[in-house]
Amino acid sequence: MHQIGVVGLSYRHAGVEDVARLSLPRAEVGARLGHLRDRLRAAELLYLGTCNRVEVVFATEDGTAAGDARADVFRALTGRDPDSGEAARLLRAWTGEAAVEHLFLLACGLDSAQTGEQEIAAQLRGAWEDARTAHTCGPVLDRLMGEALTMARRVQRMSGGVRAPSLGDLAADRVLKHLKGSATRVALIGVSPMTRRCAGLLEQAGVPLLIVNRTLESAEELALAVGAQALSLADFRRAPPAVAALVLAAGGGEPVLDEAALARLEGRAAMLLIDFGVPPNVDPAAAERAGVPRVGMSDLIEAAQARRLGELMRLAPVRAAIDERLEHLRSELATRAFGPRLAHLREAFEQIAAEEVARALSHELRTLDEEERGQLERLAATVAHRLAHLPLAGLRAAALHAEPDALEAFFAAAQAGRTRTDTEKT
Repeated sequence: MHQIGVVGLSYRHAGVEDVARLSLPRAEVGARLGHLRDRLRAAELLYLGTCNRVEVVFATEDGTAAGDARADVFRALTGRDPDSGEAARLLRAWTGEAAVEHLFLLACGLDSAQTGEQEIAAQLRGAWEDARTAHTCGPVLDRLMGEALTMARRVQRMSGGVRAPSLGDLAADRVLKHLKGSATRVALIGVSPMTRRCAGLLEQAGVPLLIVNRTLESAEELALAVGAQALSLADFRRAPPAVAALVLAAGGGEPVLDEAALARLEGRAAMLLIDFGVPPNVDPAAAERAGVPRVGMSDLIEAAQARRLGELMRLAPVRAAIDERLEHLRSELATRAFGPRLAHLREAFEQIAAEEVARALSHELRTLDEEERGQLERLAATVAHRLAHLPLAGLRAAALHAEPDALEAFFAAAQAGRTRTDTEKT
C-alpha cells in the first residue's frame, strides 16, 4: 500500500469556493487525466470531482513510497505555482495505508457532508471508469477501487435496506416544505446523481416535474423515468415556464442561468432556488440582484452537519468493518510483497546447514557410513528449518507494521552477510 497516495480537499476543511477553484470541468476530465498523471510523475491516476470535494488518487511510477504531492496537484489543477503555504493550507494528503483508509471511508459515505449517503459510491465508480477509459488506471488502482466499492456494497447490506439521506434528500425535503402541499411544478436543471435523487423523491410525493438539460435527449431519459416533462436548457433560458422551485446541478465552469435569464423567471421572489453547482450554476450576486432566494452548497452542508453525529453513531459498525478489511488487506499485501524474499531466506538457512554438514563429512566426520551420513543430513535440514521459523515469523509480523525501507535494509544486510561468508570460504 505504500505506493498509493491521495491529495484532495472537501467541505470538511475548505469552502465551496475553494473546491470550485480546484475542480476540473466535467467535460475536460477525460482529456486532462494523462496530463495530471504526468505532472505527478505517477504510474496510475484517478480524479474524483463532486459538488463538495476534489480527490486525486495516484500510484507511484516505480513502486516507491508515495510522498506529499500537494504542490504538484495544485499546479496541475490550477495551472500556476502555489503561493507560500497555499497548497498545504488548501489541500490534504494521505499516503500508504492512510490513503487506502481515506478512500474506504469516502466510498462508504463516512466522509460525506451527509454522512452515510450512497451517491458517492456511484460517483467514485464513474471516476474509475473515466480513468480506465483514459488509460490512466492500472492494476494497483484497479485493485484499490474494487476493494473500496466492495466495502460500499457491504455497507449497504449492513444497513439492512435503510438508505442514509444524501444532500439530494435534503434538497427534496426543502422543496417539499417550500411547496406546503401544493402541486406546483418544480424544475430540475442538469442530469446528475443529485437531480436524479431529487426527482425520484419529488415524483413519489406527487410533485409535477420539469427536467431541463443542455442535451435534450438526457433530459427526456430522466423525464421518462419519473413521469415528467423535458426541456432543453436553451429553451428554458429563453422562455422559462412558471415553476415554484429550481434545483440545479449542472456541470461546466460558467453559470447555467445568468441575470437576464433569472429576470425572466415568473414569480421569482416567491421561488426557491437550490444550487448544487461547483462552481455555482447561479451566481449568488446575480440571484440577489434578480430577487431570487438562493440556497447554495454552503447552506446545504451546514444543514447536513447537524445530523452528522447521529449518523456516525448509527454507522459505527461500518467503521469497524473498514478496520477489519484494512487489516486483512495489509496482511495480504505484505505477504505478497515479502513472501518470496522470506522463502529465499529459509532456503539460505537450509543451504548453509547443508554446506556445513558436507564440509564436516568430508573432514572430521568422513568415517561415517552412508546411513549415518543420511541421518546427519536430515537432522541438519530439520534443525535449519526450525531455527529459521522464529526470525521468519518475526519478519512476517514486522511486514505488517514496519516501513518498507526498514525491511529492505534487513534483506540487504542479510544478503551482504551471506556474500561475505561465501567470499571467506573461497
